[in-house]
Amino acid sequence: MNRSLIAVVAAGLTLAACEGFKEALTAHVDVAARAEDQELSVERLAEMIGNTDFPISTEFARTVSGLWVDYQLLAHAAAAGDSLKDTTRLDKVLWPMIAEARVNAFHDKMVAEGPKYDSTANESRYVQGEVLAARHILFRTMPDMSPAQKDSVRRRAEATRARVTAANFAQIASQTNDDPTAKQQGGNLGLFPRGQMVKEFEQAVLGLQPGQISPLVETQFGYHIIRRSPYAEVRGEIGVAMQRRATQVADSAFVAGLEAGANVQVKEDAPAVARAVVADLDGHREDKTVLATTKIGNFTAEKFARWVRIFPQQQQVQQVIAQAPDSIVRQFVKNMVRNELILHAADSAKVAMDPQQLAQLRGTFAQVVGNAWTQLGVAPTQLSDSATTEQERERVAAARIEAYVDRLLANQAQFVPVPTEVSELLRDTYDWKIANAGVERAIERARRIRATRDSTRAASRPQSQVPMGTPPQGGQQPSGGQAPAPTPQP
Repeated sequence: MNRSLIAVVAAGLTLAACEGFKEALTAHVDVAARAEDQELSVERLAEMIGNTDFPISTEFARTVSGLWVDYQLLAHAAAAGDSLKDTTRLDKVLWPMIAEARVNAFHDKMVAEGPKYDSTANESRYVQGEVLAARHILFRTMPDMSPAQKDSVRRRAEATRARVTAANFAQIASQTNDDPTAKQQGGNLGLFPRGQMVKEFEQAVLGLQPGQISPLVETQFGYHIIRRSPYAEVRGEIGVAMQRRATQVADSAFVAGLEAGANVQVKEDAPAVARAVVADLDGHREDKTVLATTKIGNFTAEKFARWVRIFPQQQQVQQVIAQAPDSIVRQFVKNMVRNELILHAADSAKVAMDPQQLAQLRGTFAQVVGNAWTQLGVAPTQLSDSATTEQERERVAAARIEAYVDRLLANQAQFVPVPTEVSELLRDTYDWKIANAGVERAIERARRIRATRDSTRAASRPQSQVPMGTPPQGGQQPSGGQAPAPTPQP
């Protein structure tokens, strides 16, 4: 399964709201979380986090609660004989990978059916500097060098320049070069677009004809001898680069056309709504607040939260949105709207995911679930060995999860990750709830448990053999044979 899109649960988990439990949790104020018929009491959660050495925080408590929910739901599914293979439910949570595959197929279709790139003018484009390629030999100077030291470097560079030719440039660049990366490549810097190199270096390259060697060029890094690569040396790379550039230009024009045709309008309050969403992604799962309008429909907080949840570095994205200026957040929202427009275009073109690829994706998901079941000790075959009825299997599975979580928090068990897609499917299928108020009460009790534990540990430590009391009077030696510290004189 594509690991870049499968975020392993580590520092924070989805904590979506489930309306069906509101009344039940109001009646049971000592419940921190529930997963089907299993309850995580406030006292149990407090003991779980209070008896660890991890810092007690809301984030840690919510993470533990989320793990407990996912593990218990996995156990419930196994005990109930739910293979989690229903394609309707499964494809709903696999939508990020399905969408990516469809967009890639749509893009390939566009390229295949679009205008063909004319490569006959590549050489003239290269000579004109649309893309650059060069080798160089660097003689590095440092800001703290004295004039005499810098002059010594310059004279060494001039001596090298006097003996460099097109034939020996790569050899000398491999022997005499203060750029370690280029030195390994015979001074080769490969292809680079305009604007990538410092101004003096770029101007020097543009001032050369392909194959020519420059006089000494001084930049902030030192003195350079530059050879602009002949077209024959980079013909293949130029072809690929030019084709890629032409495709990028076409892609940009296509997306700009989509946005213009859809009349995308980002709401004035979109940055504020976006910040509220990232602060509680799961609390906005069904939020219909409009962030932007388009001709294909409104882009809502619900859709925005769905996109943010699939980012591999979700926490970093949340932090950036929370702190970025409104202009940056508005652009981020617009980028998510753009994704929606591209998917809509793929729908209109009737582009579907390759059936074989989809089957493989579903199979990998099933394998991930099976591995998690086995590692947790709740695989259907493992449960059938210990129980005959579904009720008995659920009891055994729940008990094994409780025992596993205890071992995990005590660093006595290997962490079993629950990928986002698995968590989403479980939570969309079964009843569950995390009560924020219960979690906060558990945190308060956990702090008291931690304080008591730490106090008991301190009291049980052996007393130090080094005297810590008042130094003896009258010049007497302490029992350990150490001389008393001198008394300061007024």
